[in-house]
Amino acid sequence: MPADETSRAKRASAGQRTAARPPVAPIRTVETVVHGVTLRDDYAWLRAENWKDVLRDPDVLPEEIRRHLEAENAYCKAQMASTRALQRELVKEMRGRIKEDDSSVPQPDGPWLYYSRYRKGGEHPLICRRPRVSDLTRKKSREQIMLNADALADGKDFFDLGDTAHSPDHALLGWSADEAGSELYRIRVRDLATGEDLPDIVPDTTGDIVWANDAGSFFYVALDADHRPSQVKRHRLGTPAESDTVLHDEADAGMFVDIDQTQSGRFLLISIGDHETSEIRLVDLDAPETPPRLVAAREVGRQYEVEHHGEDLLILTNADGAEDFKIVTAPLGSPEPAHWRDLVPHKGGRLILDHLCLKGRLIRLEREDGLPRIVIRELGDGTERSIAFDEEAYGLGIDPGYEFETDTLRFLYASLARPAETYDYDLATAERTLLKRQEVPSGHDPAAYKVRRIFATARDGEQVPVSILHRADLPLNGSAPCLLYGYGSYGSAMSASFRTRPLSLVDRGFVYAIAHVRGGTEKGRRWYLDGKREKKRNTFTDFIAAGEALAEAGFTTRGRIVAEGGSAGGMLMGAVANIAPELFAGIVAEVPFVDVLNTILDETLPLTPPEWPEWGDPIRDIRAFETIRSYSPYDNVAAQSYPPILAMAGLTDPRVTYWEPAKWVAHLRASMTGGGPILLHTNMDAGHGGSAGRFDSLKETALAYAFAIKAAGDGWPQSVPAKA
Repeated sequence: MPADETSRAKRASAGQRTAARPPVAPIRTVETVVHGVTLRDDYAWLRAENWKDVLRDPDVLPEEIRRHLEAENAYCKAQMASTRALQRELVKEMRGRIKEDDSSVPQPDGPWLYYSRYRKGGEHPLICRRPRVSDLTRKKSREQIMLNADALADGKDFFDLGDTAHSPDHALLGWSADEAGSELYRIRVRDLATGEDLPDIVPDTTGDIVWANDAGSFFYVALDADHRPSQVKRHRLGTPAESDTVLHDEADAGMFVDIDQTQSGRFLLISIGDHETSEIRLVDLDAPETPPRLVAAREVGRQYEVEHHGEDLLILTNADGAEDFKIVTAPLGSPEPAHWRDLVPHKGGRLILDHLCLKGRLIRLEREDGLPRIVIRELGDGTERSIAFDEEAYGLGIDPGYEFETDTLRFLYASLARPAETYDYDLATAERTLLKRQEVPSGHDPAAYKVRRIFATARDGEQVPVSILHRADLPLNGSAPCLLYGYGSYGSAMSASFRTRPLSLVDRGFVYAIAHVRGGTEKGRRWYLDGKREKKRNTFTDFIAAGEALAEAGFTTRGRIVAEGGSAGGMLMGAVANIAPELFAGIVAEVPFVDVLNTILDETLPLTPPEWPEWGDPIRDIRAFETIRSYSPYDNVAAQSYPPILAMAGLTDPRVTYWEPAKWVAHLRASMTGGGPILLHTNMDAGHGGSAGRFDSLKETALAYAFAIKAAGDGWPQSVPAKA
């Protein structure tokens, strides 16, 4: 056995011997003084000094930290041992709902139809195309597999295919991949005639690719030494990446840089922004060597997005007090705000989420009263018509495709009970054509389920929407356990779309619910603003109100609710565990952002400066410091009983670093007076998104669901954990 495998075997054996007892992290207190306040951190040592190197190579993690994380994994495995058969059953069920040889609906682009598909048993997609011909009997024989991600992933502990972008002349395919989970994507280019990759390799990117229209170069976003997307570069084929042209180099560490292109294919969009301010520059893709042209200089609090049609730009913006956004036009030759003219005026409570231009038409996706709709506007005469559905809760999205000169709009619809449906909508006749209905191979009858929406009354009287799914035959007498999911940050709305995985809980008698708490935009931009910075506590109390309302309405009972959330939703989990532990039977916190104060005080971390608009800047603003300190889950762990908690982390996660949940778990065990257990599972081969394969990821979901079932059922013997 090789030396490294021998050491791993020894560590595993040692972990098994101690798995019956929770790991005890040594206390090594670090004190810092901020705004005259002394902050104590007993577990700061869990942050590896070489954490940036760990993102690239997990094997360089210091041995003491590795031993601790592996001991945590062993303890989690031992505590969940009674659910191993259940976990296998859950994986089998969830896999049975996945069409293994599934394929996306082909999207036309010129002479080709582009799509992705999976082979039976495949973890990763095949990126394919076939000629755009009407003879359907020939489509399989003429298929070209441009990229086989399964083959690229073979033998790797982690593989995530990022972007794939075919060149405008259809001769090349740009593709990117992350092989560590750290979101450091490497871009390659494939010759579609030979199937071979060109010598060009561009490392350390976000993975996104936009081609110049002559197909001789492409644009991308480079990550700096602090893992921040800060530069937009152009790579000319056949030249070394070191000589790539820099189009934009962002000096403000608080701004992220992104790229996209207009639906017309005419312009590259260089977007610079944080959570409340944006700035966009255009590059003519017909003349890729010309410098970027500014649309509107950044102004704190003003956001905008740009589309192009003919001689005009169509701009979605919150300018001039348009809290829920409006759409304005501006001449292409003089796009500055002085020339902005309202096209779709602002309407309070109707949040415009996105917009798209097809030739002669403006399409917008908007949400009002918590429900989405698509509105089509004829640019010639201003007439409008909409696409909407009648269910109490559903999700709706636009698939823009590749073409601009088309009379077809593709959209997707789903509800919590109804599998996703893909439609083509004829913009000339208003006819809908169903192209695909998500297939559930193991069977699914929407009539066997009930979708509901209730409103919970928050502590200040606000009405919080709650989307609910349960079996139609479930007695609503309070006896059912409930999994309550929440997020509530960055203005992200939780869609009430079809999810196959929660059916494994619902079919076992669970109520599955989504709390649309403040911090999202389910009820407009105000809903977001009322759940950020100094109003962040509304997110937590809204979630608690949702749980109480579910119990009062007979969907469940207090103490039978398992809460779940990830990333910023994991922060929500940590907060509600501190505030109302008695409400919950258990808590699942996935990659939880729980060490909020320490993280937002550290300017060297990748996401910290861009996060200040969302949370406040505790370095320069004492009020922001006090606010964050008042709710940061790690800093507010109390000497009280806690429900069972499962925290899940990724070692190479650059967004929520592995040490946040590790420190939180250690602090909880050392402080709590009863309850638990407190479990930590760290994926040692993945980052923020967990395992990348479509089947591998089921194992992590099965662990979370088995935990939820056990927590809401027989649970664990109650004990006080050992102290250091």
